[in-house]
Amino acid sequence: MPWVALTLKIDAAHAEILSDALLALGALSTDLRDAAAGTEHEQPLFDEPCAPEGSAGSIWPVSELTALFPADTDIASVMCTATQALGLPNPPPCHVTTVEEQDWVRTTQSQFDPIRISSRLWIVPTWHRAPDPAAVNLVLDPGIAFGTGSHPTTQLCLAWLDENLHGEEDVLDYGCGSGILGIAAWKLGARRVIGVDIDAQAIAASRSNAALNRCDAARVTFQAAHAETSNPAHGTQVDVVVANILANPLVMLAPILAQATRPQGRIVLSGILDTQAQEIEHAYRPWFRMSPSGRCEGWVLLAGIKEY
Repeated sequence: MPWVALTLKIDAAHAEILSDALLALGALSTDLRDAAAGTEHEQPLFDEPCAPEGSAGSIWPVSELTALFPADTDIASVMCTATQALGLPNPPPCHVTTVEEQDWVRTTQSQFDPIRISSRLWIVPTWHRAPDPAAVNLVLDPGIAFGTGSHPTTQLCLAWLDENLHGEEDVLDYGCGSGILGIAAWKLGARRVIGVDIDAQAIAASRSNAALNRCDAARVTFQAAHAETSNPAHGTQVDVVVANILANPLVMLAPILAQATRPQGRIVLSGILDTQAQEIEHAYRPWFRMSPSGRCEGWVLLAGIKEY
């Protein structure tokens, strides 16, 4: 069955409200993207927890809104009703295209190919054959949890683990997402891996991916955690803490992640823009000797050793 896609440009004040209105009027889905994407005016957004209200990062000045409707929808009537509800004098200019039926599962899968991290480490989606069966292959089922391996921050962490784990380390993967970093640590020789996340869906995805990779359930565990009230390493200290999240949470978590790291243990932090690195280094300086350990596409990985 075909659908119709309604596309229009809308200012920041009305974008999310119009999106909600179209959903209420029968849209199957809506999508907002930067109207200037692909141009020199494109504006990346990194909407972090605890960002100041009204700061850049919430939405673009002008968004391109796309809404998907059943093919028999009266689009003119929908737009008239939606814009009246918003108090706009006239419907914004829009165009409508037909979206033909297709195999959405196959289309989604085609976006994920095996990714080579190093000469011995690969990420392999479940529907692909491993390009190098003799390599350390991370079998991954990309889902809704963050961590498909395609993002530079994840690849920076994986490269660090590949280069720096020597075997028999205890590793904490804080904000485990899909579990990819914890699973990689185990496959690269870690003795024990603890993965924690505040998102129940991330824990479910991590456990599923751990099973795909035949991880030892006694040595690789993924559990929900609330960092504000508990030690994410379950009261123990580990040799390596890796956290691929975002700058604001990393600042807030500094005392807790430091507590989870044993003396002379190492910490690996990612999800940090080049412009944020100095702030993160300052936050961790009371416990760690920190320095940049890798950079990729404007992102930086910081690594440090706990001095006491």
